[in-house]
Amino acid sequence: MESEIQHFEDKLTHFVTLFQRLRAENNELRQSVATKSDEVKRLSEKLDHAKTRLETLLAQIPEAESESL
Repeated sequence: MESEIQHFEDKLTHFVTLFQRLRAENNELRQSVATKSDEVKRLSEKLDHAKTRLETLLAQIPEAESESL
């Protein structure tokens, strides 16, 4: 009986340790996802800004020059 209790306690300790490690990893992954989401948003805004600037520059090119390209 004592060995069964010890075996159960060992398993329980193992699962608690595993749970804590997975919880910590999950928190790290959540933070990483949040950081990446912010980065994607920032890069998307930069891309939109560059697109707007490019469209503005293209609109300023005279028609005669754009036809010869």
